[in-house]
Amino acid sequence: MSSAGEGLSRPLPEQVRLQVVEVAAQVLGSMPAAAVPPPLRNIAKFDPRKRARLGSAPIAAQLENDKEFRERVAEAVEVAWPELVGSLAEGTVPPAAEPVLVAAAAYLTRPPGWPDLVEQARTDLEQAAAAGTQREQAETRLREQLAAQRASAKEEIDRAREQLKAARAENSDLRRKLHDARERVRAAEARAAELEAETAEARTRAASANGAAETEVRRLRERLADAERQLEASRRAAREGRSVEDARVRVLLDALQDAASGLRKELGLPTTITRPADHVNAVQPGEPGVTAVPARALANDDPQLLDQLLAIPHLHLIVDGYNVTKTGYPSLTLADQRARLLTGLGGLAVQTRAEVTCVFDGAELNGPVQVSAPRGVRVRFSAPGEIADDLIRALVRAEPPGRAIAVVSSDREVAESVRRMGARPVPSLLLLRRLGRG
Repeated sequence: MSSAGEGLSRPLPEQVRLQVVEVAAQVLGSMPAAAVPPPLRNIAKFDPRKRARLGSAPIAAQLENDKEFRERVAEAVEVAWPELVGSLAEGTVPPAAEPVLVAAAAYLTRPPGWPDLVEQARTDLEQAAAAGTQREQAETRLREQLAAQRASAKEEIDRAREQLKAARAENSDLRRKLHDARERVRAAEARAAELEAETAEARTRAASANGAAETEVRRLRERLADAERQLEASRRAAREGRSVEDARVRVLLDALQDAASGLRKELGLPTTITRPADHVNAVQPGEPGVTAVPARALANDDPQLLDQLLAIPHLHLIVDGYNVTKTGYPSLTLADQRARLLTGLGGLAVQTRAEVTCVFDGAELNGPVQVSAPRGVRVRFSAPGEIADDLIRALVRAEPPGRAIAVVSSDREVAESVRRMGARPVPSLLLLRRLGRG
């Protein structure tokens, strides 16, 4: 132990002071009554669990001013922490030692340079307190984020419940309509049975009348032969007049056909049935002034989502082309990327019968981009000055409310915007996995 006149410029750190008082309180309880310093004799009579708490200030003051009492406490520390006290006496600090224990042992045993050890412990404790404050702030931010996510999840659950309620109401309406249809079928079957009975009765009456009819037929045949002879004579007389009437009919039909063709051209009536996505402003493959810009790829999601969406009747699947190809096979050229994706989408369109539209980024080019779109797949390039994200949103807006729409893109902004418009976003990785299954 050493007391070479060294001292502290500042009071002990609170945690170190509490540790020193705790050790001194334990030593105080084991000291003979005659050896207890007079200021601490009443405190020594306290219950051991209350001694350090109630006598903290007098014990700390006695340690600071009574060298003999401090050395007695230091002897107890040397017995309790021999390795730590020995290392401090040699001028080294164990790497794993707690700063509070190091400072407490240094203050009590007073090895060379003990004030520096106390100050180092003070610095370590302040840094730990600062780190604890930062950790608490980070935990507070995480709690706020968790609360926001929970609120968002609750809103999603509420929307799902409303949709379920609407689906149940629709199901009830369909059941009622099915019941009405079955009633109509039963009524039709009863009417058919009545008609079958009437038919059988009519057949009986016809059989009874068959004999009389045969006699009448023979008489009528004779009259028919006379009529045919008279008709032949009349035909020869009317043949020239009938030829004139046929010509008039042909002229009238030609005039009606020409009038209908002219009216169709004047009104600009379409010759084929179109769909909403066909009217969205975009650049089709093969037109000049089109180039390709690779898209971005983002995160993963539930692998069963795409299969469930493809099972919905009349689904419109809109694909962010380069977003998918850059995720699945970025090492290929853009032309090979487009060809590989469109080939897979063609097979998917045949298997699921879904309406498929594939969108690529476009810009000015000196020549057209040659794309062979498979049957059932609509291919569109964004116009100059427009990105594929905007074209995808326009395609979603073009669909009527209630139409089932899925947008394949890992772009977070695209996914959030189409979700607000009523479409269901699907990560690009899910489509790549689905195409990989074939």
